[in-house]
Order: sequence, then structure tokens, then C-alpha cells
Amino acid sequence: MKAATAAVCVAALLSGCATTGTTTGSTSGSTSGSSASSEALPPGLDQDIRADPFPSTYQPIGSGPVAIVGATVFDGVGRRIENGTVLMRDGKLEKIEAGLAAPAGYTVIDGRGKFVTPGIIDAHSHLGVYPSPAVPALADGNEATSPNTAQVWAEHSLWPQDPGFNTARAGGVTTLDILPGSANLFGGRSVTVRNVPSRTMQGMKMPGAPYSLKMACGENPSRVYGSRGQSPSTGMGNVAGYRAAWINARAYQKRWDDYRAKVAKGEKAEAPGRDLQMDTLAGVLRGDILIQNHCYRADEMAVMIDISKEFGFHIAMFHHGSEGYKIADVLAREHICVATWANWWGFKMESFDGIEENAAMVDAAPGGCAVIHSDDENLTQRLNQEAAEALSAARRGGYAIPEEQAIRWITSNPAKALGILDQTGSLEAGKRADVVIWSADPFSIYAQAEKVYIDGALTYDRHDPRFQPRSDFQLGMEAR
Repeated sequence: MKAATAAVCVAALLSGCATTGTTTGSTSGSTSGSSASSEALPPGLDQDIRADPFPSTYQPIGSGPVAIVGATVFDGVGRRIENGTVLMRDGKLEKIEAGLAAPAGYTVIDGRGKFVTPGIIDAHSHLGVYPSPAVPALADGNEATSPNTAQVWAEHSLWPQDPGFNTARAGGVTTLDILPGSANLFGGRSVTVRNVPSRTMQGMKMPGAPYSLKMACGENPSRVYGSRGQSPSTGMGNVAGYRAAWINARAYQKRWDDYRAKVAKGEKAEAPGRDLQMDTLAGVLRGDILIQNHCYRADEMAVMIDISKEFGFHIAMFHHGSEGYKIADVLAREHICVATWANWWGFKMESFDGIEENAAMVDAAPGGCAVIHSDDENLTQRLNQEAAEALSAARRGGYAIPEEQAIRWITSNPAKALGILDQTGSLEAGKRADVVIWSADPFSIYAQAEKVYIDGALTYDRHDPRFQPRSDFQLGMEAR
């Protein structure tokens, strides 16, 4: 009875919510001058006082203990467990074992003949910033006004009512990284969200997830700005732009470090003017913000790695990475993941050398980290099928990759690249209970996500309309 009551409460909650090189004087939001004393700065003039001024308000939906029994389980870290039991309690994974009986008081889900995986993580999404309907008023993903817009944050364009969040959840997606577009050398910060209905961006924002800075190399920045008769208009212009920005960021960071050192000694000091653009770049240099780098060609990835070493930061992942296979050993050595597709290639010159075995070859290098991403509001609904295509190509190419390893491409590997592997991405005790029950092997074209749990709460059920939430934007559409 308690379980049924909890289900009704969760269903009501789901249906009632919407899915929902410059410094001082630049146009990036800098201030001109500050108080010439070492007293506390006024609010807003010191980024360290409130490093995240738009904090997450996400709260897991309440849920009772659940036991999924008798399923084939891919745990996301290499294990395949037949006749597996997955126990969830208080929003966390409690135990994952073969043949374990459901404890008393647990809602029991019969998993016989079904498969269980961690929730899918889409490491490259534009849902909410390029939502559906795709109209100019909602096309908020690219601040294509300057080659460097590191000062913008994708979360401030995110529209939580985007119906795409619901359709992604129906495909098993529980977490997404929402990025700005790739028009600029520095596109701005991304935000990692929980795929739950919410009235606000803050209600989706994942607690404890680090920010990432979107960068782009290759054709996009040079095409966008070259067509306007400004720099960058070439690959060499791109690289000069990156380097100039990082030089400014290092100088900005030093000014703040020197200021704080004097304050710590009790000396009077004049605080540097705050610059939102430089705040983001300095955050990367401090190691607080990750780099997600749009880059297709192997030679350009190698250049970006050299730049990262020149200025002392690390690239977490190359996105799209069609030629990752050409330097798979280098990427593995540098601990850089590659997010790619199975068969998107040839749509522009920098993607011309893409091959279907790309993910497998990146993955096969010792320490390699392959990720399958979407970059598309439709593909995000079928990332399991995209991973299946990549796995099929791998096997045709002679790579004997088992399914329990390939599932990492859409679970634990993206979690690693986004800095959230300590919270999600695998079925391990103590992590968030982000779980998908599939009707069949998730690498089968016939597989459907039947139930999706986020933090242990049932947030989607293919067979129960109460757990098929709709965006506020969609309400009443049929009557019009």
C-alpha cells in the first residue's frame, strides 16, 4: 500500500512540473576600478565570495526502496551479471549482486528477460538552448558576437520546458551536459543537468557537477568570423586567438593571486577589476573548470594539446573527434576522452576522414576513453542504438569488445569526462540510483527503455501514463 501511495505522489509531481584578449574595460562584464583597501569587497566584485551565484535547487523526488530482480545487469564498469538484483534505497544504489533475494519492504520489479544499465549520460547536448520548437526566439545556443565569449553560461539560455527533455528521458537519458554552440573559439560554460521535470534551470542543475568551458577548433570559428572580415579567418588565426586569451587569463589570475597574498599578510591592496570572461578562463587554469573541446581533425587535436601544455591546463574531452583513431595512443596517454558518433562523417571537410570504427579504436588504446554523444535532439533519444552501431562496426573491424565494456561509452565514460563519475555513470553501491530497465538487450534495435529511475525515483514508465510527464509548453496543444 505504501509503495502504491508513493507512486501516485511521484506521478502527481511529475505531471505538475514543467520539463522541464581583454581585461578591464572589455565588453565581457568587467568593472573599472575598485576600492583601494584590503577590506571585503562589495557583493559581486569578488568571484570567490560566491563562486556559483546561480546555485542548484535540485531535490531528488522521494522514493521508497526498490529491488529489481532476475535481470541481466551491465554495471557500467565492465561487469555483466546474470540473474542480477539491483537494490535502491533513499535515492542511492545499495547493492548489485547475482541471485540476491529482495529484502522485506522493497517494491519488487520483475526483471526476468530484461536488461538493466546505469542511466544514459549525453555528454554533448543542446536541449533547452536549442529546444523544440526550433524558432528564432528560442535559438539561444550560440553567442556568436565575438571569438571569445567565455563570459556566457549556457544555463542562462536553458528553457526547462523544452519537450526534448521528456523524449530523451524516454530513451533512458538521466543526465545531460548542455553546451553552448561551436561558433566561437571560446563558447562559454556548459551546465550538467538532471533530466527531471522542473520549473527552473536551477531545479535541474546537478549539485556538485563542475562547470566546463566549451572551446572549438577548426572550421566553425574561422568560417563565422572570416565571413565577417575579422580574425580568426584561418586555422592559424584560431590558434593565435586561443593563445592571446590564455595569456590574458594568466595575467588576470596573477593579479588576483597577488592581491589575495597581500590581504593575507594584512597589507592594504587594491583589488583587480573583475572580468567575467577572465573568471571562466582563470577557473580553467586553477583546475576548477573542465575543457570540452569541439575538434574533428587529429592534427588540430595535437595542436590543442600543445596549447594546453603551454598554459598549464588539461582538456577533458574532444567532442566529435572524427579522427580520434589516428592519435588514439596520444589521447590515451594524455587522459583525454573522445566523444563521437558511429557514422556521422563527410558533412564538411574536417569530418571527411571519419570512420565507423573510431570509437572502438579510441577505446582499444590502453587507457582509452570513448564516448558516444548526440549533438542532436533526435539522436539523444537513441544513444543506445548509436552505441550499438559503433559496436557492430568494431566487431566487423576485428575488435572483440563485449557489450558490458561498450556500455561504458554512454554511461561511465561520459561521467568521467564531465567530472561526475563519483556520483553517477555506474551501478555501484553509494552512487545515485540512476537506473534504466530495458525490454531487451540495449544493443538491440528492438530494445526500449521501459522504466527510468533518477535518484531511485521512477521518472518514466513506458506502460504507465502517470510516469510520462509532459512539458507545460505542450499542455493544451491538442485542443488548439
